Amino acid sequence: MQTDVRPENMVRITTKELANAFIDEQVKLIQQQVGDKKVLLALSGGVDSSVVAALLIKAIGRQLICVHVNHGLMRKGESEQVIEVFGKQMDANLIYIDATDRFLDKLAGVAEPEKKRKIIGGEFIEVFAEEAEKLEGVEFLAQGTIYPDILESKDGVKAHHNVGGLPNGMTFQLVEPVMLLYKDEVRVVGEALGLPHEMVYRQPFPGPGLGVRCLGAITRDRLHALREADAILREEFAKNGLAGKVWQYFIAVPDFKSVGVRDGKRYEGWPAIIRAVNTTDAMTATIEEIPYALLHHITNRITHEVEGINRVCLDLTPKPIGTIEWE
Repeated sequence: MQTDVRPENMVRITTKELANAFIDEQVKLIQQQVGDKKVLLALSGGVDSSVVAALLIKAIGRQLICVHVNHGLMRKGESEQVIEVFGKQMDANLIYIDATDRFLDKLAGVAEPEKKRKIIGGEFIEVFAEEAEKLEGVEFLAQGTIYPDILESKDGVKAHHNVGGLPNGMTFQLVEPVMLLYKDEVRVVGEALGLPHEMVYRQPFPGPGLGVRCLGAITRDRLHALREADAILREEFAKNGLAGKVWQYFIAVPDFKSVGVRDGKRYEGWPAIIRAVNTTDAMTATIEEIPYALLHHITNRITHEVEGINRVCLDLTPKPIGTIEWE
């Protein structure tokens, strides 16, 4: 049985050949551990859960049940990509739940950031648990735990079991096939498994999703504006060679309006705030230099294409003193 300590002599996975050797080894271990039983996985579409899903599909096929909960706070096109890649291309046993109304109704009027996070996290567990209770013969729970999670949990920074709080009487054995890998290794394994490059190399995205970037109390119209503005930023960064160069880049939209002019008339709208940072450990972060011509182009697109946005601002604050996320 695999321990949660990475052996000192374990070679860092940097090539497709090393990734394939790791995949072959894990396929055998998964098959030995699981046998003919079913495995449940909360598939967010993030790097870690996607790689675990692809690895388990290779090992046990439709014995894996993937549950993708769309909480309505995903970036544009993300849930659609999960359905396309796993549901259609990989023929995964995928349960898709659109819980947008359920989450947004619970979040209505809630402005305090930590309260928002707790509602989103708690509701996710509720939705996931409800689906788990409907299933029969599931004895294993797969998770995208990676080695930094384990190191941080040992240091008391955070708990590494990312799906906790399931109802009493619902107990699973854990399947954590990438638990000894660092993030860069998980990406190499993901590409070797045939996952799309943009999925494997997607930037970090907080669990509460756009919920912590739609600042203050979330409204549906402002959330929609945020999602559209963020999609334009990501599209332009990809087109201009910044997607692979910048660690994290996104839009935040605050809960206040300012006056502007559109079509010769007074027009009140929200500002869209661009945040683009580089970091190696997320403990400190520096600001990425974005060419002014590109900033002007992004500003023009967002203010003309996104209903409700009438200004674009650039956040120039490093960490410390500003955190990476606004909330």
